[in-house]
Amino acid sequence: MDLPALDTPFTVIDRDQLITNLAAHQARTLEQGIASRPHAKTHKIPELAHLQLAHGAVGITLATIGEAEVFVDAGIADIFLAYPLWLTPHKAERLAALATKAHITMGVDSVAGIEQAASTLGSTTIGFLIEVDSGHHRSGCDPHAVEPLAATLAHHSLRFDGIFTYPGHSYHPDIRDTASMDEVEALAIATDVLESAGYTVSRRSGGSTPSLHTTQGSLTETRAGVYALGDAQQVELNTMNMEDVALSIVTTVVSSRENTAVVDAGSKVMGADRASWATGHGRVLGHPDARIVAMSEHHATIVFPDSGPKWEPGDILRVTPNHVCNAVNLVDRITVVSADQAPQEWAVAARGKNS
Repeated sequence: MDLPALDTPFTVIDRDQLITNLAAHQARTLEQGIASRPHAKTHKIPELAHLQLAHGAVGITLATIGEAEVFVDAGIADIFLAYPLWLTPHKAERLAALATKAHITMGVDSVAGIEQAASTLGSTTIGFLIEVDSGHHRSGCDPHAVEPLAATLAHHSLRFDGIFTYPGHSYHPDIRDTASMDEVEALAIATDVLESAGYTVSRRSGGSTPSLHTTQGSLTETRAGVYALGDAQQVELNTMNMEDVALSIVTTVVSSRENTAVVDAGSKVMGADRASWATGHGRVLGHPDARIVAMSEHHATIVFPDSGPKWEPGDILRVTPNHVCNAVNLVDRITVVSADQAPQEWAVAARGKNS
């Protein structure tokens, strides 16, 4: 795979590896008997979402109405907004307009949120999924306390489409499997409570890229998103191998000494996320023992093993960020390369669509 001669740093997607990742994910979900509804806030790129649909995804997940407007305009017809939105009149107007063009579902986690949705939306075709907390403790109601929410939806003639959760605590190497079990248990409890009250729970949505590998039972769909592109976090969580990572930043060595190289890619292109357990600020493709030990806005410092290569100013490296979702959101366009196709550019069309 030849890289184009562009000014560095620039962000690149290996299309061949991306396709491999999409196919592997679809095979895994088929084996588990669950549907795939990938979270497209990871990439914010309509072309990539269409590839995910072509590989068997039933729809996509998004975070904001603004993102949904971009993807609906790009022809995506089934979208789940997987957060408990608080609908102002203007947001409700925008969401209602989307519902005339696509199948829209949204998350709720409180009676107050449902009452607000009912008062601002009125009669609507939008469906609602109740979020339950499975241990991440961000949003979501207690799984034992879902029935009042379902009753409130019914009272307002709003369509109850199912339940969902997000096991965000799976992003820790010591509790990844525990988080997966928490997810399954929370969805099972909520399902039992609702079915005992006479509700049908046909859709149970969950999943993250780290938890997907160990998820068993309860889920009918997964919303994993990072699997498509990968990042350094997934490598360190042993969810993906370095060879699986499809997105990287092409960068130039601008200074070097002994086993240390300074490159021209800093936090303004890689993002600044670093989990407490991470061994660095990212990884270097092709050099698994190298570590990015320091990060500033426009530079990163990489330390290689003493026995490793010695880099000189002008040398080109590819680094992968810790958190791909943040890195993608820092650029307007991404270069897409392939072994048998000319380089392309994909616009990060939903970048900055935060409301």
